[in-house]
Amino acid sequence: MTMPPIALYNTLTRRREPLQTGVPDAVTLYVCGPTVYNHAHIGNARPAVVFDVLVRLLRRRYRAVRYARNLTDVDDRINEMARRDGVPIGEVTSRYIDAYHEDMQSLGVLPPDIEPRVTAHIPDIIALIEALVERGHAYVAQGHVVFHVPSFPAYGRLSGRRTQDMIAGARVEVAPYKRDPLDFVLWKPSTDDISGWDSPWGRGRPGWHIECSAMIGRHLGRTIDIHGGGQDLIFPHHENEIAQGVCAHDGEPYCRMWVHNSFVTVDGQKMSKSLGNVLLVRDLLAHAPGEAVRLALLSTHYRHPLDWTVQRLQAACRTLQRAYMALDAVSGLPHLGTGPDSEVEATLSNDLNVPRALARLYRLLQDLEQASQGPSQQWAKARLLASAQLLGLLQQDPAQALVALRGRIDATSVTDDAWVESIVARRGEARRQQAFGEADALRDELLRAGIQIEDTLEGTVWHRSHGVRA
Repeated sequence: MTMPPIALYNTLTRRREPLQTGVPDAVTLYVCGPTVYNHAHIGNARPAVVFDVLVRLLRRRYRAVRYARNLTDVDDRINEMARRDGVPIGEVTSRYIDAYHEDMQSLGVLPPDIEPRVTAHIPDIIALIEALVERGHAYVAQGHVVFHVPSFPAYGRLSGRRTQDMIAGARVEVAPYKRDPLDFVLWKPSTDDISGWDSPWGRGRPGWHIECSAMIGRHLGRTIDIHGGGQDLIFPHHENEIAQGVCAHDGEPYCRMWVHNSFVTVDGQKMSKSLGNVLLVRDLLAHAPGEAVRLALLSTHYRHPLDWTVQRLQAACRTLQRAYMALDAVSGLPHLGTGPDSEVEATLSNDLNVPRALARLYRLLQDLEQASQGPSQQWAKARLLASAQLLGLLQQDPAQALVALRGRIDATSVTDDAWVESIVARRGEARRQQAFGEADALRDELLRAGIQIEDTLEGTVWHRSHGVRA
């Protein structure tokens, strides 16, 4: 089967497009990483896992992949924490960088090719700001260097926001030294008690947005192929990145394709400190293996909101237990080298449709369970493992994985009714839009959770495997 080209939904153009790179058979990818002042929560983990799957797919299709994911290690919250504890900012950031690496490794996230830190790129940041001032796109005011948004007429194209809407937005800082309300800070002064570096504009530190543009220019070039991150970064962060990158380089494109994952909620509510529902990855790892957390994060399409529930995590544990039991039963078979299932790869190539790929993976698992002993069993095992590897799943020793899962699955837990109803409703909408592949994937997600469904003239009814619910 000839593989279709990788196609992704481009936030900039608002449509799904075949990936076209600047250099044939090579791709550059940058993803915004964490600001390292706290432990990673599942909202931080979702883009790390999503783009890990994308990178795995890209490496299968492209000869050269250069993947950068940054670490923001200077920030006002970091400064405040260091000042409170009486330690250098490097002591704070090192602690949380190590913790982030541990958490992501537990989730099976492969390290990026490049992991630039802001503090190692101050000269690059200063040079980029100087270029913007020289070209008339930035100005100096009260010790700050500020980007002048009206100098870039295309501003707002990525987010699709009108100027008046952006001005009214809560994330636009109002300051007396700005010529325009939308102008944003590139460099700001530092007092003696917080981190700062010498610059042509005095001792100071960079603004948030300029950092990524400078690190991209330093490691990936003026125009990159893919820029990824969470949906919350579209405005103002990524909007501002485009303005900086294009204006500093005399109109050259900044990025060909923008890819954003949607939000994570917890039991139907937005994560927030005030609600006390911010779920840290390391806390979840006390209740389930990292692979189960990863599978739960992948169970909804990356562009759809993901509602985190205990039931979702339990369903992931049960799925992994079944898969590793099947693999443990054939662990004595010699390894057979093969590529992934063509349908799994093709599905991932279609805007990274992981839920549908998981549905296909589930059928490959059934093939293994039903295969007769001998070559057919060996082939089924090899195809399942090669396909799961694209998703970062089922690569552990089966016996060890089953030990890790033991005691983590609550046999009495049941899938939440609200979650079932939401999946049924999404499947119904997919069917109405004739998105039958997505509908099938949602059906299989319900089956994995022990939910049977039936389409009738009155609508879809569902019931649990051990009971009835209409």
